[in-house]
Amino acid sequence: MSDDFFIDTHESGVGSTIVFTHGWTDNRNAWDGVIANLNDQARCVAWSIRGHGESFAPPPGQYTRDHTLSDLKAITDMSEEKVTLAGHSLGGYLSLAHCLLHPEDVEALILVGAGPGFRKKESIDQWNSSVTESAKKLDLPEGSEATALHTDAWVIDSLSEIKVPTLVVVGEHDKRFRVSMSVFEKYLNVKSSVVIEDAGHSVHRKKPLEVANAIKNFLAEI
Repeated sequence: MSDDFFIDTHESGVGSTIVFTHGWTDNRNAWDGVIANLNDQARCVAWSIRGHGESFAPPPGQYTRDHTLSDLKAITDMSEEKVTLAGHSLGGYLSLAHCLLHPEDVEALILVGAGPGFRKKESIDQWNSSVTESAKKLDLPEGSEATALHTDAWVIDSLSEIKVPTLVVVGEHDKRFRVSMSVFEKYLNVKSSVVIEDAGHSVHRKKPLEVANAIKNFLAEI
């Protein structure tokens, strides 16, 4: 891969592979505390989405869901065996989408403060407006907010097609994504749902040990 298409990744540990995908406006370092607390129980690969962290920032128009999913596919292809996908917020949504496109790649799912998207056009429009307004106030590569925009209900309408064992983690005060937990429990093969006390949306940053312990317990069960 040339420097023009550089994807910033960091790998540590040994064992089965977990691919960690962060949320919008964040970067791979968001997972540092969680990975440090996994005590080398897995091969952990964290990466930064295009336009985030040290990864490449292409021109506007190259930040669609398909573009970002192609990058995630490049990451999973680095493993010779199936991987566990761990995603926070947007990263969780992308992990779900990858499962739908490439079920043969995925051993298990870890969804942290994540949602499946929206069914109603009104909800999609409301979400997209909030993302667009937020992007105006942030120092982001031009057009990169498209990574977080929703264009359809494909993922939420297809959840029942995903069969792999799933862990759902959410912060106690993360009201928006605590609602998603019940949706996941209805349609996915959820083996464990964990609500972590005294934490909000960035539960993996505030409570990395607790998130890591939830992951360890989940991996021990599957």
